[in-house]
Amino acid sequence: MTTRILLVDDHPMIRSAVAMLLEGSDFSVAGSAGSAGSAIAAIGDIDPDMVVLDLAMPGGSGLDVLRRLREQGDRRPVIILTAGIDDYPLTEAVSLGVNGIVMKNNDPAWLLDCLKAVQAGKRWFDPDVEARSNELANLRSPLTQRERKLVMLVARGLRNRDIAAELGITEGTVKVYLHAIFEKLGVANRTELAVRAAEVGLGPE
Repeated sequence: MTTRILLVDDHPMIRSAVAMLLEGSDFSVAGSAGSAGSAIAAIGDIDPDMVVLDLAMPGGSGLDVLRRLREQGDRRPVIILTAGIDDYPLTEAVSLGVNGIVMKNNDPAWLLDCLKAVQAGKRWFDPDVEARSNELANLRSPLTQRERKLVMLVARGLRNRDIAAELGITEGTVKVYLHAIFEKLGVANRTELAVRAAEVGLGPE
């Protein structure tokens, strides 16, 4: 049985190339869309088995589509096909349960490899993306949930007394937390912490 795919990309050449790549395979392009808004509508109309999303599109990003699906409780497989992905979008995509990430500038056959893996219930990331995702996960892992919240407040520019009020703790406790976070992340001050926060997906909410 053929797996039906909705292909979302604002470049007609990419859509045509992917359709050609899938010819004769167990996958077929059941429909396509060129923007985030039309993608949401197409998913409702076509009800595809999988969605292949570009990140940068008119009217919103592929992440907006993925976020919308997950918020609606839609767990169907989603694969990101992109020319590049920065740390923050990568972190969010992983947190939203993206099933695959394929880079456009690599071997086209990798898209087929990804589709087959995802069809089998596995996650498939481009090797470089997988390595970066693991690196970011390792950077985040030392922080507790409370410390992560505090880092996000620092990234928003809040002062210690404002952070204390937000978290319901004393300014002295905030200083203790900050010292521990500096040690864990290897930073020397709040500015470096804000930079590191952005690198690991803990930027302002």
